[in-house]
Amino acid sequence: MDSPIRPHRPRILVLEDDMLLALDMEDHLIARGYETAGPYGRVAQALEAIPDLTLAGAIVDLNLAGELSFPVIDCLTQRGIPLIVCSGYAELPQVKARLGSLPLIAKPWSPERLDALMAQTFQADTRAPLRARRG
Repeated sequence: MDSPIRPHRPRILVLEDDMLLALDMEDHLIARGYETAGPYGRVAQALEAIPDLTLAGAIVDLNLAGELSFPVIDCLTQRGIPLIVCSGYAELPQVKARLGSLPLIAKPWSPERLDALMAQTFQADTRAPLRARRG
């Protein structure tokens, strides 16, 4: 029996070192119709994976156990991949200055705010939870 054709699901890279937060983010993205790459917990892991991935966007934590994710942010930006920085440090003036016009969301993130940022940043349709789209 042939398997059903699955529609294209945009892939979002997740870079987050807190496993519970990473899984929560992954669940949120999947419920909205996205596929995830990762979650990655280290800068080196993400940098190694990015060249082999087709990405619609990324959600990147800024501080990964003391290691700042600027190399990943720079790599994604150079490749033209839209991203959202999700960080407990998002509102600090020096962070805002370093990140320029990149969209920021503070931790703990709200699903509504993240959905709004994803719709603006990833320029995809506003994805409703899969359960609401069926039927």
